[in-house]
Amino acid sequence: MAVLKVIEVLANSSKSWEDATNKALEQASRSVKNIRSIYINEQSATVKDGKIDGYRVNVKITFEVQ
Repeated sequence: MAVLKVIEVLANSSKSWEDATNKALEQASRSVKNIRSIYINEQSATVKDGKIDGYRVNVKITFEVQ
């Protein structure tokens, strides 16, 4: 039986929500092994001069505990 754990990670990007999600996964992968899935819990954006200037994601990352 596998034991899974979930952590919550916040990340941002000036390009897109997808890029912010990839950054969250890259950062988590540096210290967490056996990542199984990533769930985008929330997306938001910051606005400057009437245009989006930043993308933010709140993700949940599931990994297997050894």
